[in-house]
Amino acid sequence: MSAFTERWGKWVVPYAALWITMLVGGVIVVVLALLGAEVYDSVVDEAGLANLDKPALALAEDLRTPELNVAVTGFTNIGGSIGMPILASLLTAWLTWVNRTWRPIILVCGAAAVSITATTLGKNLVGRARPDFINAVPPYETSPSFPSGHALNSTVVIGVLVYLACLQFKKTWARVAVITAGLVFILAMGLSRVFLGHHWMTDVIAAWLLGLAWLGIVILAHRLFHVIRHREHAGPAPTFDHPAHLSDGRVDRPGSAAGSPGGRGAGSGETTKDDVGVRGPTGKPPAAG
Repeated sequence: MSAFTERWGKWVVPYAALWITMLVGGVIVVVLALLGAEVYDSVVDEAGLANLDKPALALAEDLRTPELNVAVTGFTNIGGSIGMPILASLLTAWLTWVNRTWRPIILVCGAAAVSITATTLGKNLVGRARPDFINAVPPYETSPSFPSGHALNSTVVIGVLVYLACLQFKKTWARVAVITAGLVFILAMGLSRVFLGHHWMTDVIAAWLLGLAWLGIVILAHRLFHVIRHREHAGPAPTFDHPAHLSDGRVDRPGSAAGSPGGRGAGSGETTKDDVGVRGPTGKPPAAG
């Protein structure tokens, strides 16, 4: 019983908020995956085509103008096979330089590789035809329609970049601004595909759901990795406010409490075993993320 209590105190109590976050996040991932499967079923039996896709395409055609078509085409190219890698590379390089770690490159590249694979497999599996060329804005695309690669890949890549940026920024307004910009970009990218007649609305909705589900898995895996890494004294968990460190290995001297002026805890100005891996080469905590 004492061993269980000790482990509970070391693993759960200091990171209660983090465990709750992972639990809730896991539920959200499952729900998103189920919703994506429901949209897929709707596409297969063509229910979505009659109930949502055709009305959405008709609305897009009513909104088109020559000037707006050019502007939306230019924007949607950012999420294509050339624009998105360039944008992602620039932002990832900046985050890598700011954090002084390879982690942004690993996360972005790994997440993008899976999303691209899922896009390719989904298109080949479903083989859904795009809207007719007469209802689309050139240049036309001929690959299968489901799911939307622009929507899926932008959701995953931009989502990971927003997550890493939020770990880096300390001010609430900066995090809110980054999250808002990311959401607007992802929504606009998906809707641009419907506006131009390059995808059905259900292609985009399914891509959003699948992308968010995979993004949730990536973020949860990253958080769990840091819990385990911190447990091994390799660095702090990547929470926004840097929670208190575990007290493994701390030796309390008789008559002095941990962290008191007479002890060898935090605030005494002396290096203890807890400091191993917690501080970087400059003596400051390493950047989160």
